[in-house]
Amino acid sequence: MAERIVTVERKTGETEISLTLNLDGTGKCGVSCPIGFLGHMLASFCKHGLFDLSGSLAGDLEVDQHHLVEDTGITLGQAFDRALGNRAGIRRAGFFIYPMDETLARAAVDFGGRPFLASELALSGVPLVAGGDPSLGKPVASFQTDTVDDFWQGFATGAKCNLHLDVLRGRSDHHKIEAIFKAAARALREAVSVDGRAKGAIPSTKGILDA
Repeated sequence: MAERIVTVERKTGETEISLTLNLDGTGKCGVSCPIGFLGHMLASFCKHGLFDLSGSLAGDLEVDQHHLVEDTGITLGQAFDRALGNRAGIRRAGFFIYPMDETLARAAVDFGGRPFLASELALSGVPLVAGGDPSLGKPVASFQTDTVDDFWQGFATGAKCNLHLDVLRGRSDHHKIEAIFKAAARALREAVSVDGRAKGAIPSTKGILDA
């Protein structure tokens, strides 16, 4: 099987992103990310999907986090799309339910070429806040939870996949978001895996998978 490793760059007036993705990695994440919680989610995503991801993220955080989080999702999705090529030999679809303490999250994906996101995450919309001490040069960090949908919408668009994400139950927004990233990673890991029985065939009765 040919190496499924790609580098995708995205540069706009709002963001500058470079990501290198190996679909057949070991779960290593080496992304320079200025948003601590997003970096944590990417690390969890790589660990559970066994994807290797490296690169850097930069954006207009003086405006807010929306542009950088959404564009990261778009760029990561494009990396999946390019690494998969014509989708020959892959399982194409994947599904996973992930429990995390009081939270239960579900993800289902189909790399069928038609971008669509259905997302019911039951988030409060209140930013997650991490401790800090501005007097010591350690500012209080935060994450805008309303950007999670933007990330996955960008991903589905870039990857040209159907993606369904649901939080079935939960209390903590941190747990809900992290469980979704882990469930999605596991579902994607299944979908992009090579099916030996397929013998390199494109997994569609049409004989082609495109948008």
